[in-house]
Amino acid sequence: MKLKIITILVLLIVGLSIFVSGCTDSGDSRDNENTGQETEMSGADESITVAVSVVPQAEFVEKVGGDKVKTVVIIPPGADPHTYELSPKEVQEISKASMLVTVGVGMPFEEVWVNKFETMNSGTLIVNCSKGLELKELEEHDYEEEEGEHDEESGEEHEELDTHIWTSPANAKIMVEDIYEGLVELDPENEAYYTQNRDAYLEELDALDTRIREKLEGKEEKNFMVYHPSWGYFAADYELNMISVEIEGKEPSAQDLAKLVDLAKEKNVKVIFVQSQFSTRSAEVLAQEIDGEVVAVDPLAKNYVENMDNVSDIFARNLV
Repeated sequence: MKLKIITILVLLIVGLSIFVSGCTDSGDSRDNENTGQETEMSGADESITVAVSVVPQAEFVEKVGGDKVKTVVIIPPGADPHTYELSPKEVQEISKASMLVTVGVGMPFEEVWVNKFETMNSGTLIVNCSKGLELKELEEHDYEEEEGEHDEESGEEHEELDTHIWTSPANAKIMVEDIYEGLVELDPENEAYYTQNRDAYLEELDALDTRIREKLEGKEEKNFMVYHPSWGYFAADYELNMISVEIEGKEPSAQDLAKLVDLAKEKNVKVIFVQSQFSTRSAEVLAQEIDGEVVAVDPLAKNYVENMDNVSDIFARNLV
């Protein structure tokens, strides 16, 4: 009798253990399924990392991509795009990018990064923002044309394309379209979201263009002088004449400065526009010689629409 009771108790304990074990496994399985769902959802919510060459492009990407993108700027605010060297930390950040947005013309560091991504076979999408644009050559001064003719006879070519394509709101619209196409290619499920954002920002750029034209309308003086030739596309859009003190990092000689003084007086120029990324010494010397002044404008500011409004205000006040 006692043996039967003990046997029954053992069987009950074993059965209870199996039942509890089954419930635990089932719970673990459900937990694992939930964890998997949470991981997938987390992955779906991750933003797309987009590397851009210069600061203004960051606004273009963020306006189209909204909360679905994270931008990394290769050339930070205040740095000279022609000489800036990346830190190891910056290199690491850029290497994570799913999309690289280049200016696409005249920037050697871009070729380095395109080659790096292609060598790594990273699958990074390269978006060339100069695609579809009419590119301009950097304009030479009148006194440099004669030297250019001499160099041409010797077989040397000095033609150089203007890299500052974003200073034209019309160009900015095309750049935004290129960025939009890239984001849709990477993330087609959110095409409607990107389309809505793109359309809203293109309206902002159209309104900006209208405001600039109104500000510059009726100005008799169309000539302006800059230290670094950043505003060629802007000048072309609004029928202005840009005269540069230096071209692609070349400081003017004393002889060049003397010729620039004569040119400024001939064109009735009273303001030399400069930017923080470059030395202002030559511009200040030139301004003193023409009894003018130096005024700072920044083509590389991030808040593109706001900055272009401010810049056009400055131009309108000085092109009397």
